[in-house]
Amino acid sequence: MSNPSAQERNTRLGILLFLIYAAFYLGFVLVNAFAPQWGDWEPVEGLNLAVLWGFSLIGLAFLLSLLYGTLCTSDSAGQTESKETEH
Repeated sequence: MSNPSAQERNTRLGILLFLIYAAFYLGFVLVNAFAPQWGDWEPVEGLNLAVLWGFSLIGLAFLLSLLYGTLCTSDSAGQTESKETEH
């Protein structure tokens, strides 16, 4: 069974990462809803802002999930080692 303090820490981390993603997504939705002409801007030749932002949302979700998995795994591994040394 996991340590309650580690579980609380993981929950807070998950919520924080979700809020970061939600803010980025909210910006995407608001720009597309209220300033759709911004989506036509081409900061990179051949790719407009809407496409770049959409792909970056996918990439951000992937990176945040890797970050969450890494931080939670490292915490759980430390707990397992400490429990084994106690017995």
